[in-house]
Amino acid sequence: MKIYTLERQQWVRQPLDQIYEFFERPENLSLITPPSLDFNLLTPSPVTMEQGRIIDYTIRFLGLPVRWRTLISTYQTAECFVDEQLKGPYSFWHHTHRFENYKGGTLLYDEVRYALPLYIPGPLASILHSLLIRPKLEQIFDFRRDEFDRRFNNDGVGNTAVVRLYGGS
Repeated sequence: MKIYTLERQQWVRQPLDQIYEFFERPENLSLITPPSLDFNLLTPSPVTMEQGRIIDYTIRFLGLPVRWRTLISTYQTAECFVDEQLKGPYSFWHHTHRFENYKGGTLLYDEVRYALPLYIPGPLASILHSLLIRPKLEQIFDFRRDEFDRRFNNDGVGNTAVVRLYGGS
């Protein structure tokens, strides 16, 4: 199984405690998810973020409704948390969220390691990843970047998004 990595970094001018407060509420995921994914949180609110928390939701993946279950496998208040897919559209999904005080605001860092939804051999997997999966993930994280910019920067000044996307084995 080939593991791909998507990394994103964004600075927002709000203090870390305010930004982290937003992330501590999984209910806010719908606010930073493209409407086309039709995100729906199934876990009853309020959802307390903590290590070991399981969160269920549905999305539309490639136009089809999919149930997604994640585990918060790491949780360090105001520093980082990791959500790992237990059930969902990918063969493997490991998403690390990090937060850092930086230049009077907060640096948000995401690292998503993932594998394609199905086992697909050789060149066909690369083609599927390049033409469909990677662009969809980039679109989702572009939307998220724009929403953070709109919600937390207001004027858009000082926002930096650094994108590194690479495949590994």
